[in-house]
Parts: sequence; C-alpha cells; structure tokens
Amino acid sequence: MDSNAPPGGEERSAIVDRASTAPLKGEERSAIVDRASTAPLSHRAERRAALRRLAAYAGVLGAVFAAIILTGSLPSAEEARDWGDGLGPFAALAYVPLFVLANFVIAWGILAGAAGLLFGTAVGWPLALAGVTLAALAQMAVARYLVAEQAGRLLPRRVQRLEEFLQRNGAIAVMESRLVPFLPYGLVNHTAGLTRLRFRDMAVGTVVGAAPKVFAYVALGGSITNLSSPEARAAVGLLVLLGLVGLVLVRRQTVRETGKASA
Repeated sequence: MDSNAPPGGEERSAIVDRASTAPLKGEERSAIVDRASTAPLSHRAERRAALRRLAAYAGVLGAVFAAIILTGSLPSAEEARDWGDGLGPFAALAYVPLFVLANFVIAWGILAGAAGLLFGTAVGWPLALAGVTLAALAQMAVARYLVAEQAGRLLPRRVQRLEEFLQRNGAIAVMESRLVPFLPYGLVNHTAGLTRLRFRDMAVGTVVGAAPKVFAYVALGGSITNLSSPEARAAVGLLVLLGLVGLVLVRRQTVRETGKASA
C-alpha cells in the first residue's frame, strides 16, 4: 500500500480513535487528528493541480498544431525529399530525434511515410519504428511527470478497467492497442502516463505491436508517387488485414471484460 496515499474513511476513523484512546501527549494527538482531517483535502488539491497541468499541456500542443495548420508549415513531399537530400548521410541520424519531437503534434503515420519517402522501405522501416517507440516513451514520460504522484489515481472510475487491463497485461495490452484501428497512438501513450504501466512494457509492446503497421505506412510513403505499384497495394492490404485483426482483439477483450464484470 502507498504510504503517502491519503487515508480513506475507515482508516481516518481508526486514526482518530487511536488519537483519542492511545496514551499520547496533547500535541501528538492533535497532530494525528489534523493529519486525518487535512489529508483528503490535500489529495484533492494535488489532483486538481495535476489536472491543471495536463490541461495547460494540452493547450500548448493544440496551439502549436493550430499554428502549423494555419501557417501551412507542414512540408510537402518534395520539400521533405529536398531536406533529406540536403542533409545527405546525416538525414538518417536526424530523423529519429526529429520524429520524437514532431510526433507530439504530427500524426506518426505521416512521419513514418516520410521515412519511406526519404530512405526507402528497407532503411526507413527500422528508423520509423525506432521513432514510434521513442516517441511513445517520451509522451508517456511527459504525462507521468505532469501528474506526479497522482499516477494511477486520475482516471475516472468508469475507465479504471483500462488501467487494470494495462497493469495486468503490460506489454501484451500495449501490443494489442497498436493493432486496434482508429485508436490514436498518442492517446494511448499519454493515457499510459496517467497509469502505473511500466516503461519497459510500453517499449516492448510498441516494438512488437506497431512493427507491421509502421512497415505499411513506410511502404506507402516510399510509393507516394505511384500508389498503384505492387508495394503500395501490398501496404494497403496489410493495413486492412491489421485493422480486421485489431477489431477481433477488441471484441475478444470486450467479451472477456464483460464476463468478468458479470461474474
């Protein structure tokens, strides 16, 4: 049990009872009673502070994203290729850290496609997968830092099963989330930061679960000028197949959780 967690109702009553019956000095008894009465207020204050930090963080990301859209700062395919050609061999070294930073506001699929455009599928796939994995860890770390000691306490009760599922299944839960269609990776990454999921599980689950989807987006990026090519068609087919697998996993997990809730 967390020694810093605020006492619940029964525990608080027990503390007050001990303070009134134990042979303590007046100052000691007052200190115990004060702790029992103020701890819940402190917990609520810390919770509100954590939520304010998260809201401010989301506001900053939203403002940056809006600025990129309104100013047209997102480079075109030709501009991205010119940038890579200008850097020469250093483009591959710069790609991963730039991916991690850009992924806070730009969808990972666009960045993975850029890897295929710049480096081809064979080289771009491991680079993009490294970027996706490190970006997931970075976003999770930022969320975990912002909530501080409130990690594992902020999610509302109606979605606490999500945290239980993440903690119970770890890397497997992350892996399955990477296959679910239309589930943003950024949402999963930041939500994981609000839980007690281990960073190791996030890394392993992302590498294994995201690898095929990253490959498909890299292949599409490499074929952006010829979407009727066999490579592009194979990439689209792989994405469709992964989407079906993800739907099956979602249905299986829903049935499993419903069965546990009714048991």
